[in-house]
Amino acid sequence: MLQVNDLHAYYGKSHVLHGVQFEVGEGEIVSLLGRNGSGRSTTARAIMGMVAAEGSVLWNGQQLLGKKPFEIARQGVGYVPESRDVFPQLTVHQNLLLGQKSSQRSGKPRWTFEDMYRMFAPLKERQHTPAGVLSGGEQQMLTLCRTLMGEPDLIIIDEPTEGLAPRFVEYVGTYLNQLKDSGCSVLLIEQKLSIAMGISDRVLVMGHGTIVFEGRPQALRANTAVSTEWLEV
Repeated sequence: MLQVNDLHAYYGKSHVLHGVQFEVGEGEIVSLLGRNGSGRSTTARAIMGMVAAEGSVLWNGQQLLGKKPFEIARQGVGYVPESRDVFPQLTVHQNLLLGQKSSQRSGKPRWTFEDMYRMFAPLKERQHTPAGVLSGGEQQMLTLCRTLMGEPDLIIIDEPTEGLAPRFVEYVGTYLNQLKDSGCSVLLIEQKLSIAMGISDRVLVMGHGTIVFEGRPQALRANTAVSTEWLEV
């Protein structure tokens, strides 16, 4: 589904990604691991057309590089940024409504409001509350759910558990399992190895703007050299 080849990305004159290459298959969860500053978030932003990039990003055979973020989203690629980016003056329910694809209103959606509220009970309790007064964990849940309401076939999730209390981390784990069961493809950027290793079909390790390891979670567990050099703090 997603094929990234020889991807280079830049912030001004700063060359951040150096020939990144990987794939995410249909119904597959792939985790992108690495230390802060390794280029993981830049990879997500380059795929979504949010930073200057060169190379190739194919989605179902169609080139994404050069397209605007909203055009990429309309092709079925969802993005959950680390910054969450809720609409603070709108209620929880209104935020979810904004994420809903217009085509859903005339056909049967893959994901419904009821699904979101069942998955994340705190959102149901606060569905009429302005998103700006929610806790960080609740805002993260809302952003995850709003992205799903857009019916993506691939969802890129950047650091969903960053700064969350343990109970909200558990909700994120439930969310990821739901995605896996639904057949939605996922590119997960995550610091907590326990979550990434437990949910992923394959893992990628990034260092200095390039992929330094690719394989199954069990292969990474067995490769202490990669963990020591590229993951341990």
